[in-house]
Amino acid sequence: MKKSILKTLFIFLFINFSNAQTTELVPQFLACEQQKNTTETCFLNEIHNHIKKNFKVPENQSFSGEIITLFEVDTVGKFKVLYIEAPEQKLKDEMSRVFALLPQVKPAKHNANTTYYKQSVKTVLPFTNAQNLIEKQTLLKIVNPYKITETKPQKVLPFTHQNYALFDKNINEIGIETHTSVKPYTANEVSYFFNLDTYNKSLFKNKTSWWGRKFWNENMVEIHDEDFSLILNPIADVRLGKDTQSDLNYTYQNTRGINVVGTIGKQVSFSATIFESQGRFADYYNQYAESIKPSGGNPAMIPGIGIAKEFDSQAYDFMSADANISYTPSKFFNFQMGYGRNFIGDGYRSLLMSDGASPYPYFKINTTFWKLKYTNIYTSLKDVNDYATLEKTYGSKYIASHYLSLNLTKRLNIGLFESVVWANTNNRGFDANFIVPIIFYRSVEFNSASKTGNALMGATAKYKFTNKIYAYGQFILDEFSINDMTKTNQSWKNKNGYQLGFKYFDAFSVKNLTLQAEYNQIRPYVYSHSNPLTNYGHNNQSIGHNWGANFRELIGIARYTYNRWFAEGKLIFGERGLDKNDLNYGGNIYLDYDENRPYDTSVAVAQGAKITQLNAELQIGYIINPSANLKLFTHLMYRNLSSDYSLATLNQTPTTTWFSVGLRSDLFNWYFDY
Repeated sequence: MKKSILKTLFIFLFINFSNAQTTELVPQFLACEQQKNTTETCFLNEIHNHIKKNFKVPENQSFSGEIITLFEVDTVGKFKVLYIEAPEQKLKDEMSRVFALLPQVKPAKHNANTTYYKQSVKTVLPFTNAQNLIEKQTLLKIVNPYKITETKPQKVLPFTHQNYALFDKNINEIGIETHTSVKPYTANEVSYFFNLDTYNKSLFKNKTSWWGRKFWNENMVEIHDEDFSLILNPIADVRLGKDTQSDLNYTYQNTRGINVVGTIGKQVSFSATIFESQGRFADYYNQYAESIKPSGGNPAMIPGIGIAKEFDSQAYDFMSADANISYTPSKFFNFQMGYGRNFIGDGYRSLLMSDGASPYPYFKINTTFWKLKYTNIYTSLKDVNDYATLEKTYGSKYIASHYLSLNLTKRLNIGLFESVVWANTNNRGFDANFIVPIIFYRSVEFNSASKTGNALMGATAKYKFTNKIYAYGQFILDEFSINDMTKTNQSWKNKNGYQLGFKYFDAFSVKNLTLQAEYNQIRPYVYSHSNPLTNYGHNNQSIGHNWGANFRELIGIARYTYNRWFAEGKLIFGERGLDKNDLNYGGNIYLDYDENRPYDTSVAVAQGAKITQLNAELQIGYIINPSANLKLFTHLMYRNLSSDYSLATLNQTPTTTWFSVGLRSDLFNWYFDY
């Protein structure tokens, strides 16, 4: 039986790799067709001859270095320059002009279907004039596509679903050797496929005054030197709204802060954001924030932000900060140390590591080579409940997470994930034994002695059907128990969850329209532990899915952009199981799963006080300043809950209609769909 399975698996992998290598056909120039030469060499020679014939060096100027051009040929045979690296902007402009003159060709094919083709070419300088360029100086070389690996400071791009949607299509096309699950991205991971600076400049208004340029187009402060750069912008999040079912006259938020981004030399970048706020929200959100409040007397924990103090009797005062230092010693390694959030996945939600909790200290190592990317994330987290608070000090715990991503074929990516959680007991602190960066090494130990810590394992997959459609998924397994998984009695120990989703770019031939559908399901008691301190959470919020456990949900999202305008619609339908009658039904990850558990078998998703939930959101906005990511927006949310159990007893608001308008610096995801 084992031999049969291995043989089948070998045949499957052999066919996949064989198809990827033997059924490719590169784009074809007319000259190559006439010569009956369909090789890539002929295709690139035609590009070489075209550059020699058309490239013009600016008169009376000399340059040294290289021009590296990354381009694609689309499914109808048109050329598009994706990225140019050159010593001077004039050379970039000239190379762009030369590529714009290329004729339309026959597109590349994969398994008889037209597909996108990408390649990089390198022109070596110096040259003195156009004649020398044509006759002597041009040396055109093929370089590995998507592997332009000169060491640069890898600035971290703030992660929001809306901002990342701008380049999601570009970095997910077939054949690109990117690894898209680990977020936030560095600028280098994106810049070869989507030039953010060029995109922002395309949105610039024709303003000549200093105030006009700074308000509509540019960063407030921008300094560039040979070995140093600094960008500084004030940030704001000012909102005014109304919860139509609330007794409060209005909702509001008033946020002020500053954002700093910079580089030092060729290997170091840094960023920091600090803001302070006052505000009050819709009733359901206020109730949730107060339900996860910390011990010690503060009234609430603002989800995704942090501890809130009372302000003006019916509002909150809260602040937050994130920071990051990125060090890139070589093309293989990137080290990051910061205070912020991380996300692993290709969907709207993540079951493995989400960004819905408050910021926390972390150290991250990204190792990229061949078709692999290996990420290690070490974090320090807080438990703010009474049981974890000692002498007015909150309890500490630590997580070591490992994620291995492999581009198995040009279309298929798979990943393996592991997180182990341990508590700061006996002043143990950050145990150096957990620095060992070998995936699943500690999971085996923890599962053999689960009282010492909490181990979670997972897997991801993504398959690109076309350059416009891809599917993705996740699977999470908490405290692996194969005996309980194979039984049909639905044991409470069968703690797992999964995600299935897809994205469709330029949907129905509408440019910049992206559609997304996603299903998530997590069984009861996932993320929780026999020692509540070692659950998979931080500041009373889940590090995994924002809803915790014991639920299922279906999500539909549509996003559209046109110049500076943007729109987003979101629909979420879910079933959740909340605790009732002082029993633990597995939804609250901060409870000991060995206490007050109603039963051990026949455990089902959404057990307990079952709630059916509908969230509908619509946001329409306008980008005020693309460089600073400052946006004017209107937001409408409708939320409805129904249950056979008393919603008042569960402290749940049945219906909410919440409308708001605001001005926001869009630098992180702030979720309101609880």
